[in-house]
Amino acid sequence: MIRRRYEPLKGRWSLPGGMVELGETLETALAREMLEETGLVVDIGPVIEVFDRITRDEERRVRYHFVLVDYLCWPSSGELRAGSDVDAAIWAEPHRLGEYELTDKASAVIERGLNLAREAPRPVR
Repeated sequence: MIRRRYEPLKGRWSLPGGMVELGETLETALAREMLEETGLVVDIGPVIEVFDRITRDEERRVRYHFVLVDYLCWPSSGELRAGSDVDAAIWAEPHRLGEYELTDKASAVIERGLNLAREAPRPVR
């Protein structure tokens, strides 16, 4: 998990992720963001979930609207560390996730990912 340095969710624990750059595929963006935020090279598996995150300001105007695609990943190399746009990067035990005040959606995605990891074959390099 990472603790976000910037909005949205500044200062909150969450899953790594970021923006897709023009011309990037989702999987290329995922690999790049994981390396930038966590120092890890990952093998990418199946999609866990696709959803919107819409954040509004005090006047109910849309401030952020993200379409999130969460993938199951396995680390293949690298060393876990916080990248420039995160405050911290950690491994967390599933039974201790309640300590990190995750959003309900992040908790649900992690739970679904853990279940999927028991069933999904790891990609072959």
